Amino acid sequence: MGNAPLPIRDGLGPDRIRMPADLDVKTVAEFLALQYPDEAASWHAMIERGEIVDEHARVVDAQTRYAPTRFLYFYRDPAPEIPVPFELEVLHHDDELLVVDKPHFLATIPRGAHITETAVVRLRKQFDLPELTPAHRLDRMTAGVLVFVIQRRHRRAYQELFVDRQVAKEYRAVARHDPNLTFPRTVRSRIVKEHGVMTATEDPGEPNSETRIDLVDTRSDRGLYHLEPRTGRTHQLRLHMCSLGIPIEGDNYYPEFSRSIPGDFSTPLQLLASAVEFTDPLSGRARRFESERFLHW
Repeated sequence: MGNAPLPIRDGLGPDRIRMPADLDVKTVAEFLALQYPDEAASWHAMIERGEIVDEHARVVDAQTRYAPTRFLYFYRDPAPEIPVPFELEVLHHDDELLVVDKPHFLATIPRGAHITETAVVRLRKQFDLPELTPAHRLDRMTAGVLVFVIQRRHRRAYQELFVDRQVAKEYRAVARHDPNLTFPRTVRSRIVKEHGVMTATEDPGEPNSETRIDLVDTRSDRGLYHLEPRTGRTHQLRLHMCSLGIPIEGDNYYPEFSRSIPGDFSTPLQLLASAVEFTDPLSGRARRFESERFLHW
């Protein structure tokens, strides 16, 4: 969506629809009414107001010809969301990067039911930075250091650092203390995440994930752990801790999945992205950003 013909509005980019190649229709208006009959009146009103454009930012009207395989762009008002009652704290802000301390329960980017209550939308609006894009992502339930790229022309340089594993990441987690486990230790496993399935699994086969885990401190039967992921598989840290028999406190995915109650912010996952460190691809300088948040410890 980086080359969308409509600008960011209220922190959100436009939606888009691809026109299929196998429909026998003559106009865009006919296509929309056929494909979305329940919204026919709404589409007609949007066309009347000139609110739908094609890939070249040309306004669609009632006579615009259907163009198979091409895209239509428009804004859709998101549904009301329950506000996440925690703030993003700024750790660093310069011409290239905006680094924040993300709270628990706030998603990184719009997805599913979380659209406006996301870090990127909040920050775009707060700082008037329409091109702002995350260099990486944190799970909605994970708090901590999150790096954003301010200008579109710099996105690839920073995002490739994370893709190519040139970023050292550190996490803290709270879980049960098992005196029978020795630390530090390295956990390796094969993690598989199927599309549409909420949880990932550890399956037999060649490992594709690796985490170094150390025990920092203990209090009664609880432990504070330092985690260093060497790979970035979905739910990797949560699965690796669970595989040791010490699932992270507040985890509603592992070992058993249970749906969270909308609007319940009382039990955050005790997982914190405590630091990221890398060599800046533009300046060559060493960069290290550390979270100022604390777990319930």
